[in-house]
Amino acid sequence: MLDEYSRVYAKVDLDAISHNVDCMYNSLPRNTKMLAVVKTDGYGFGAVPIARMLQNDVYIWGFATATAEEAFELREAGVSKPILVLGYTFPYAYERMLRENIRPAVFRYDMLNHLSERVKKRRAQGGKEVFHVHIAVDCGMSRIGIRPDADGENFVKTALATDGIEVEGIFTHFARADEADLTDAHTRLKEFGDFVSKVEEYNGYKIPIVHCSNSASIIDMPEAHMDMVRCGVTMYGMWPSEEVSRNKIDIKPVMSLYSHISYIKDIPENTPVSYGGTFVSDRRMRIATIPVGYGDGYPRSLSGGKGYVLIHGEKARIIGRVCMDQFMVDISGIPNAKEGDEVILIGTAESTFGEGEPASITVEELGEISGRFNYEFTCDLNHRVPRLYVKDGKILKDFEI
Repeated sequence: MLDEYSRVYAKVDLDAISHNVDCMYNSLPRNTKMLAVVKTDGYGFGAVPIARMLQNDVYIWGFATATAEEAFELREAGVSKPILVLGYTFPYAYERMLRENIRPAVFRYDMLNHLSERVKKRRAQGGKEVFHVHIAVDCGMSRIGIRPDADGENFVKTALATDGIEVEGIFTHFARADEADLTDAHTRLKEFGDFVSKVEEYNGYKIPIVHCSNSASIIDMPEAHMDMVRCGVTMYGMWPSEEVSRNKIDIKPVMSLYSHISYIKDIPENTPVSYGGTFVSDRRMRIATIPVGYGDGYPRSLSGGKGYVLIHGEKARIIGRVCMDQFMVDISGIPNAKEGDEVILIGTAESTFGEGEPASITVEELGEISGRFNYEFTCDLNHRVPRLYVKDGKILKDFEI
């Protein structure tokens, strides 16, 4: 089966995802719901397979996407649990969102008007649906969301009074919850909590789902768990930052990335390698070509000796520039390497020399040396990189996911 994926493929460990979700859930109060964030194709891991698996977990309330299109894809794949679109949704999508019970985040008056008009139109056709909305509040991001001030209070009042709309939730997003110093995050938490309490008291309405916790605050801010938390990056086996506590939760890596050597050659001293001749051999060298490049989302910034791969459990340094579809590595110190051998771009491997600890390349390490953060790297791995889903050590076929 793997022959057709010899050029490059990523393994996604579904058991590791389940483990990570379980660990996060076990850190929560029993009445706190979980919203699994699967935006950007599940951070590059595959939104549909992951959502299909997680919707069977009783403690997963639903899923979050960034766009309506991502939500529609989940519905088309048979995902039936609630879906919240965290970003702005343009009016063309409202009719389908209403039919498919997809929750929009709201923060503009014209959104309320458009949503209400869609409900009235459906009623005229015999429909009985309403929009379950979540109000976005801006506490420190200066992105989308109403401000927690008098204007924001008026928006909440208007939303509660708008025909065809039920305010199911209200949420904010922390800009600095992944830092060792949580002073700002605690300030924003109080700001958000005070605002919610005020609008609930003023309107005589308890908003059913209040949420603000991302992965970092799930770990380090239990006081922010509220009615629901949004589990994102840690679900995929990655840490939100270097500053987040790592002794409070046990997460397992989810993705490994593989290729195979396509060509091996010996080059003499003073031979340039790759575009621009930025690397010139200072001795006779044995080099291998790996058929992966920035066209797959593998960072060009790993050029010039910054990056490396694992071959037979040994590090092989990248030499020259990473090309669109290929790059070269120095295998002079790996005499048993041959064409067709497996290459690990992310993952762990035992040395065939039988010495030392297993070598590994983590997503965090690749992100650091390439000048990116970990989940930026996984999001950049594009459709040219097939994802193979593994459960109980077995690669699943599409119908098994």
